[in-house]
Amino acid sequence: MRDLKGRQKRAPIKEALDELKSMRVVPFDVPGHKRGRGNKELTKFLGEQAMGIDVNSMKPLDNLCHPSSVIKEAEILAAEAFGAKYAFFMVGGTTSSVQAMIMSVCKRGDKIILPRNVHRSAINALILTGAEPVYVNPETNERLGISLGMRLSEIEKAVKANPGAKAVLINNPTYYGVCSYLPGIVSLAHKYNMKVLADEAHGTHFYFGDNLPTPAMRAGADFASVSMHKSGGSLTQSSFLLVGDVNKDYVRQIINLIQTTSGSYLLMSSLDISRKKLALEGKPIFEKVLEMTEYAREEINSIGGYYAYSKEIINGSSVFDFDRTKLSVNTFDIGLAGIEVYDLLRDEYDIQIEFGDLGNILAYISIGDSYKGIERLVGALSEIKRIYQKDKSGMLRHEYISPKVELPPQDAFYSNKEQVSLEKATGLICGEFVMCYPPGIPILAPGERITKDIIEYIEYSKAKGCLLTGPEDEQVEKLNIIV
Repeated sequence: MRDLKGRQKRAPIKEALDELKSMRVVPFDVPGHKRGRGNKELTKFLGEQAMGIDVNSMKPLDNLCHPSSVIKEAEILAAEAFGAKYAFFMVGGTTSSVQAMIMSVCKRGDKIILPRNVHRSAINALILTGAEPVYVNPETNERLGISLGMRLSEIEKAVKANPGAKAVLINNPTYYGVCSYLPGIVSLAHKYNMKVLADEAHGTHFYFGDNLPTPAMRAGADFASVSMHKSGGSLTQSSFLLVGDVNKDYVRQIINLIQTTSGSYLLMSSLDISRKKLALEGKPIFEKVLEMTEYAREEINSIGGYYAYSKEIINGSSVFDFDRTKLSVNTFDIGLAGIEVYDLLRDEYDIQIEFGDLGNILAYISIGDSYKGIERLVGALSEIKRIYQKDKSGMLRHEYISPKVELPPQDAFYSNKEQVSLEKATGLICGEFVMCYPPGIPILAPGERITKDIIEYIEYSKAKGCLLTGPEDEQVEKLNIIV
């Protein structure tokens, strides 16, 4: 362990960039701003330090597409820190990580078992590959209006009904903090020769904190997509793809189909430095995060009306565990949709939280937060209740509507389409995505039947102020349907 800790003190990409800065190299390569000298306004805005390391691949800095020196060293250190066989530096966000792991195991016509409340990146991968989804629809907590995890018994039914499926994909955790029984799912899937893919966009801290849910690599999963920029402290758009006993060289080929050949050294060095920090200091860091979140949860619940939920919602199946660092707060009982509270916090109190949906808000607490900021959030929520609380009758209580899948996503996406108004779309098959962002979980995906409930949900979301994305029609007054 001492040797591992010693190795984790290194940051090979950062060290190579430091060496480059000391060499006073004259750049006749890209980027064209030439270490910031060619764009003074941008340099003033971002700083000389950032612009000075916004450089192109070169021999001393290695190449992300085919690493053989400092990037390779950094990836090996990342794998050691996370307990994976190998780790890939991803500069296209966890979207590219999710797509790469699905594309590494699925081809056209292959089946993959997954919950429907996945991020759109997973369904995008089905469009790219032609793989076909077998959805295990999660149950919903009626009080909170949120979708939960996948029951092991339901996954077993799907596995036995689709023995040729290539993989099972699981959220670990969901946006709200809900975790399924990952070790049991891994054991079941491997028994049927299926790979296990974990979307751990919100689970970086599982690998480094105590008393947190089991991370995917420790549970024996084959792939995990980890958003270091969320709870890990790296720059936005930086991510790791972790792999177990798979052909890592083939995975690299898949990554090179979808990832840029001009990897950002700002993003890669941020991954390198943040991995080092978590490997050396992760336990005390996330112990503090957990303490702050528990304090915030207790204070918010003492206001009344709000419900900041935690491990008490665990039921041993669809909620096998709960990520207590997630400050998920239900707002139904004050008569306001989560998105309304989200807007009030930003517009009236200058507080930006992660997202608000129809009944919940999520305030993301991580290594950069403080008790002072939490007190400000709690005070604002108390005022919002006092000033804006109203009758809760007539509010929609569901965050998830089970889809009726009529066509594989790829077939639907590339079918002939025409636009119809929302009021005329009921009963037709959708040819595009519709979702609130964040969290980016589709209300409709290509190939799904449009129902009256879905139209009602879209209209209600628009009225409450949710940011709807996906359709060609920016006003979301029309939908592309398959003809």
